Amino acid sequence: MNKNNISLINKELKNNTKMVAMIAPSFAAEFDYPNIIYQLKEFGFSKVVELTFGAKMINREYHKILESNKESKKLIISSVCPGIVEIIKAKYPNFKKNIIPVDSPMIATAKICKKTFPKYKTVFISPCNFKKIEADKSEYVDFVIDYEQLRNIIYKNKIKNITKNKIIKLDKFYNDYTKIYPISGGLSKTAHLRGAINKNEVKIIDGISDVKKFLNNPKKEIRFLDITFCKGGCIGGPHLSKSITLNERKKRMIKYANLAKKEDIPNQDLGIIKKAQGINFTDTKI
Repeated sequence: MNKNNISLINKELKNNTKMVAMIAPSFAAEFDYPNIIYQLKEFGFSKVVELTFGAKMINREYHKILESNKESKKLIISSVCPGIVEIIKAKYPNFKKNIIPVDSPMIATAKICKKTFPKYKTVFISPCNFKKIEADKSEYVDFVIDYEQLRNIIYKNKIKNITKNKIIKLDKFYNDYTKIYPISGGLSKTAHLRGAINKNEVKIIDGISDVKKFLNNPKKEIRFLDITFCKGGCIGGPHLSKSITLNERKKRMIKYANLAKKEDIPNQDLGIIKKAQGINFTDTKI
């Protein structure tokens, strides 16, 4: 089954199938908040969550792995970006053993959703094609669409904007600090790596050409690579509007992160660690 199937998603919604939209955290660089949450619910999604809680759980795994490898000089490469994982497998197989064997935030969040909302189907909303491919392969993601397709859905269905007096319920697994994850270096900035690795041993690289330059000539003093395929991080994904500059996207993300700190969100207990208890976030396919 092709999971990137809007007609099938429409059919499921018309049949009153409960569905949870898992929206990539870069959404704030593309869509207005909280308007987009309202529009997703108007389209038919029962719940809307971000990947931020999944990112938090992944950060915890990274910290443990880096801390346990303090004495090792082995290079460890982040696996949050599926584009990076696929390029290394295809072009740099000698570095495959260096990829950290942990789920991406999307897969982590999908696992959490399947545990928390067992009767719901999951739909991932993606900024890039590599994430769509990853979602298509995952048993935890039922459907996937990208930002361009979401814009078309809103336009074709004539979904209106939220009105000022409209109250909406947000069902997000809520973690303020991981909202900057889509920005280059977001992982390193939010994983609380102090004590697990020295700052000068971490290298942040965004953009596949610069990633290749490093892999072609790696520096021995670097122990951890926080890298993304797209320039700027996930906010540089190909399915974001070209009319919004990379710098403006970053500003929008920071504005949203600051707003989130002040918000009173229902069901905040969803974002506590015990909600993910018993879930294995190890990726055995890397």
